[in-house]
Amino acid sequence: MVHFVGAGSGAVDLITVRGQKLLSEADVIIYAGSLVNPELLKVKKEGAQVHDSAKMTLEEVIAVMEESEGKGLTTVRLHTGDPCIYGAIREQMDILDEKGIKYDSTPGVSAFCGAAAALNLEYTLPSVTQSVIITRMEGRTPMPEKETIASFAAHQASMVVFLSSSLLTELSEKLIEGGYTADTPAAIVYKATWPEEEKYICTVGTLAQTAKEHNITKTALMIIGEAVAHSSYERSKLYDPSFSTEYRAATES
Repeated sequence: MVHFVGAGSGAVDLITVRGQKLLSEADVIIYAGSLVNPELLKVKKEGAQVHDSAKMTLEEVIAVMEESEGKGLTTVRLHTGDPCIYGAIREQMDILDEKGIKYDSTPGVSAFCGAAAALNLEYTLPSVTQSVIITRMEGRTPMPEKETIASFAAHQASMVVFLSSSLLTELSEKLIEGGYTADTPAAIVYKATWPEEEKYICTVGTLAQTAKEHNITKTALMIIGEAVAHSSYERSKLYDPSFSTEYRAATES
């Protein structure tokens, strides 16, 4: 059996209880060494094999899984954050399907949740935005033609940009091209929830300058939108005394 496990956003205690249990019981662990906090591996059992996938190809990862399965061992494939976001898990699962190897997936705390926690931020403020766009800039890996930063910017929703710390000048240009102003609130969160976490409030126009001032070149998320400022929003209807719900009658007109 292969267990895909979300390691969480960085802090050791942000892996789920289920994920930690699977990790502690695994015979073989394949983890994303360039991104996963190595402190998580302290719970591994004695004799567990550990492989760093940062140095491996897809084929090499699958070979380890297949060998483990052939020996009747349990494998944990430990991904950063939540595996469903930029985790490249589907290609692994498809091959496991072809080989008849069973697997399951355990979710984790994504870095976009960790970044919001670092800033005490709510992405979905009433009357400001009720949507979150998770995306990235096009770099060495292309983006689908219909998914450009500029086209997403037109919605003025909260936007979280992964994998783009080295492209902040271009990111600002695309955001402004799409409809954000240069003074739209923004934030950079470096290594969200890690001990070395850093967080900076800035604007769309000062993203690159802010990163340069603080020597941030990788492992950061950019958050764009008025929700960062949280200065003008309506009270939630859910807890408004004049608003009735299935569980509570309105008490004020």
